[in-house]
Amino acid sequence: MLPVLDSAISIQSLIWLFLAAFMLHDFEEIIRIEPWFRKHRNVIFARVPAWFHKDLQPFSRMTSSQFAVAVCVEFVIFIPCTYLAAEKGMYLMFLGFNTVMLLHVFTHVGQALFVRMLTPGVITAVAVVLPYSLYLFYRLLNENLVSLSDILISLPFGLTLVPIVLFGHKLGERLIPMSNHTSEKEVDYAANPNCGM
Repeated sequence: MLPVLDSAISIQSLIWLFLAAFMLHDFEEIIRIEPWFRKHRNVIFARVPAWFHKDLQPFSRMTSSQFAVAVCVEFVIFIPCTYLAAEKGMYLMFLGFNTVMLLHVFTHVGQALFVRMLTPGVITAVAVVLPYSLYLFYRLLNENLVSLSDILISLPFGLTLVPIVLFGHKLGERLIPMSNHTSEKEVDYAANPNCGM
C-alpha cells in the first residue's frame, strides 16, 4: 500500500494536501459546532468540571460564522507556510503546524471520550487528519527531507498557532456579534449551571 501511495503522490502534492486535510477537518467543526452546543449544552456543562465552565462558555455561545472567521485566519497563515515547504523546501513552520495538528487529533478524541459522545471535529480528526499527518511525517522522514530532531525543533513554532487561533476567535466575535439565538436562559445557565434550562 505505501509503495503505491509513494509512487502516486509527489512530496509537493502531499504537502499541498495539508490545506485540504485542514479544511475538511474544520468544515466538520464549522458545520457542527453551533447546533451541537445548542443540543447538548446541558449535558456538556454537567459533565465538565465547574472550574472549566468559564472557559467553555464562549464556545457554547459561538456561532458557526464566528468559528469560520477563526478558521479563515488560520488558513491565510497556512498558505504561505505550505508554499514555502512545497516549493522552497523550507519546512520549519510547516512541520510545526503539522505537529500541532497531529497532537490536536488526540485532544478531539479525549474530548469525545470525556463527554461520551461525538464532538465536532472528532470524525475528520481520526479519519482525515490522523492518516494524513502520519503519512506526511513518514514521507518527509523516509525521503530524508527532515529528521526527528527537526520535528522536535519545529514544535515551538507550531505553538504559535495558539495565539493565532485565539486572535481568530476574538476577530470572529468582533466581526460577527453574537446573534439573539442565545436566550437569557442559556446565559443564566452558563453563569449558574445548577439552574437547568
